[in-house]
Amino acid sequence: MITTQMLKGVLEGCILQIINEEETYSYEITKKLEEYGLGEVSEGTIYPLMLRLQKNELVSSVLKESNSGPKRKYFNLTDKGIQELEQFKQNWTDLSTSVNKLIGGIKNEQKR
Repeated sequence: MITTQMLKGVLEGCILQIINEEETYSYEITKKLEEYGLGEVSEGTIYPLMLRLQKNELVSSVLKESNSGPKRKYFNLTDKGIQELEQFKQNWTDLSTSVNKLIGGIKNEQKR
């Protein structure tokens, strides 16, 4: 299980990637995070994050009719959001490479 503290550091980038794949709404984002194995992320975590992404102009939104209730706010990445996602991917690659080296003992084996 992924701890909440570990997830907090990467949640924004994961959400940007989900939105990049297709226009989507908050509840659907929580379900996709769970499907990808990131555990249950509460809507109480998602909604403030989505507001921050909008405030920072990383996503835009549009209200659309729903077949099962009130209108839903669907999110899309802005150009700034696409740039932020690309930066996240690079940062993640760098971080995961370093951590994998550390926990995989690559540097320690080279010393032997």
